[in-house]
Amino acid sequence: MAAPIAALSQDDRPRERLTSLGAPALTAIELLAVLLGTGAGGRSVTEVAAALVSEADGSLRRLASRPLAELKRTAGIGGTKAARLAAAFELGARLAREARPVPARIREPEDVVAIFASRLRDLSVEEFHLLALDSQSQVLREVLVTRGLLNSSLVHPREVFRPAIAEAAAGVIVVHNHPSGDPTPSAEDRAVTRQLVAAGELLDLPIYDHVIIAGDRFVSFASAGLL
Repeated sequence: MAAPIAALSQDDRPRERLTSLGAPALTAIELLAVLLGTGAGGRSVTEVAAALVSEADGSLRRLASRPLAELKRTAGIGGTKAARLAAAFELGARLAREARPVPARIREPEDVVAIFASRLRDLSVEEFHLLALDSQSQVLREVLVTRGLLNSSLVHPREVFRPAIAEAAAGVIVVHNHPSGDPTPSAEDRAVTRQLVAAGELLDLPIYDHVIIAGDRFVSFASAGLL
């Protein structure tokens, strides 16, 4: 069993939070602390990270522009930590410059299966995903809506359509898995789909398809005439 957060050292807490909550939940100081790994000179890693941010007037862009020699002027930052920071900042800069891949275009249910099959077919729990599409049927965004037993209380239209509206999507495809290995739509699957189709009609944001993946098989509501 993992130790409670309160029992962890200052050096371990940012890593524990990243593991349990994910990187987006951490502050910039906590992310820097994870990168640095350990404190030094009687200061915790979080204190060293906070000093770095403070000396850059709170600006990550300004911090990233500092040369190695300047980084090492911060107490607790030696050559190894300074090099680690410089490498991370350079990776971030290269990522920002990298061209985004051409979005996947959905022409048929098999295209949806190609995106999700490897991730969903062997799961032991159900996951419900959304694909927001533009007018050319290219994928604008993919969202995990819920994980667990599929029912109408969990898959609320608000949670499905909010990201699609934010992307100015032209339409939506939803997809989930059946851990049982049988892709046959259940009564609850049909009820959820009817609810989403009705909401989509009100929002002028149509549900193009609902694809159920189970092992190496799948069912498309659109192909089966169930929408």
